[in-house]
Amino acid sequence: QVRLVESGGGLVQTGGSLRLSCVVSGHTFSSSAMGWFRQAPGKEREFVAAVSWSGGSTSYADSVKGRFTISRDNTNLFLQMNSLKPEDTAVYSCAATSYSGAYYRTRVPNAREYDYWGQGTQVTVSS
Repeated sequence: QVRLVESGGGLVQTGGSLRLSCVVSGHTFSSSAMGWFRQAPGKEREFVAAVSWSGGSTSYADSVKGRFTISRDNTNLFLQMNSLKPEDTAVYSCAATSYSGAYYRTRVPNAREYDYWGQGTQVTVSS
């Protein structure tokens, strides 16, 4: 059974930092693109960041560019979040695509490209 489990969320003040982790089990996504999405109360899920299977290519939403960094190894996905703002408050979920060896920069921001999802971890940024 494929499982993606996020951790590292919590409550932080404006300007603070958090590091999210996503542990993968039951399957190897070492050759698949992976990403982070978030959903705030009353809002639609939105793309945050994505990374290619090798880690050599990354994509970011404009709202987090320069503040967040996505990275990975063979079994874990990470999101380093710096200079956090109240508008970053959301449930953050990791996700994995099922196609191997490819990174489609125009497609990775689309949640429909991902077949596997974690349950999410809450990030709350106080003002």
